[in-house]
Amino acid sequence: MTRDEKTLVILTPGFAKDEADSTCIPTQQNFVTGLNEIYPELNIIILALDYPYSKGTYQWFNNTVISFNGRNKGGLSKLLMRRKVFSTLKKINASNNIIGLLSFWYGECALIGKKFADTNSLKHICWIWGQDAKKNNRYVQRIPLRSDELAVLSDFLQDEFEKNHGIKPGHIIPAGINTQLFNTNRKEKDIDIIGAGSLIPLKQYDIFLETIARIKKQIPGIKATLIGKGPEKDRLQLLITQLELQSNVSLTGELPYHEVLEQMQRAKVFLHPSSYEGFGVVSIEALYAGCHVISFTRPMKQEIAHWHIVSSKEEMIQKAMAILENPATVYKRVLFCTIREVAKKMTALFFKSI
Repeated sequence: MTRDEKTLVILTPGFAKDEADSTCIPTQQNFVTGLNEIYPELNIIILALDYPYSKGTYQWFNNTVISFNGRNKGGLSKLLMRRKVFSTLKKINASNNIIGLLSFWYGECALIGKKFADTNSLKHICWIWGQDAKKNNRYVQRIPLRSDELAVLSDFLQDEFEKNHGIKPGHIIPAGINTQLFNTNRKEKDIDIIGAGSLIPLKQYDIFLETIARIKKQIPGIKATLIGKGPEKDRLQLLITQLELQSNVSLTGELPYHEVLEQMQRAKVFLHPSSYEGFGVVSIEALYAGCHVISFTRPMKQEIAHWHIVSSKEEMIQKAMAILENPATVYKRVLFCTIREVAKKMTALFFKSI
């Protein structure tokens, strides 16, 4: 590595522990892959603060990852980790031509990234993805960032952050997908409704199951799949039994990323009953897989084909039933944005002539 080669430093709570780890923030992995494809001459160094649960430096598809094994610990452990990250950044800065630091999200990574960037006259961007836009995010007061230092995934997050913190993020850089990961030959749609995400209360998967139960009265053989892991698993499994959906709903647990995409391509409707979403990347993946998407949240002000926004559980049920019962319903790929486009937009914030 020479001082003439440009380096982008990414700070993140977690990153894939190896090239086979497809389940750790796949959208982030796709973003780095997009950067590699568009700008192969750009040196990328990723600092993973909390995960993997081991310390060390390793290569991930020719990108350097340095892990600190923070494990989301607080107190003295967090302070010591912060010092180690600062020390590592100093070493990187001494031997690399850093064009800037990109922090995922407005938390510990942004705190470190902002302080180091200001100390060394470097560009810093914090990319807000979701719950870090909420009012209870104390890091916003601890380490204030200017509008031009803030990027968000969606129109919704830009408005949400401004409403909660009085600052309008200056850049909207949405999620994108890697179209190369989809099987373009798949034609069969043998799953009626699919859902995917962390099994946590925020995602409201009880509504997912209640929707299946209601539709079952009209379509007794309805087939549904719910992908994900989390603390709600046992409660949802019990609800499946109570609603007598054992023969209708498959609760798969966590699946490798490519299998999630395969399941989506088999589905007709992607049901996303989450009460809060920065964007919901799984939704645009589902769109490109040929699903109709139904959600309570609207990430962008523009209309997105085959993405249906509803305001109540009853409306969600009726919309899903209308799509499934209509023999004229068209299931086609809808492309919102590619990860290559996202990579271009983000890198343009650091310098104009890469």
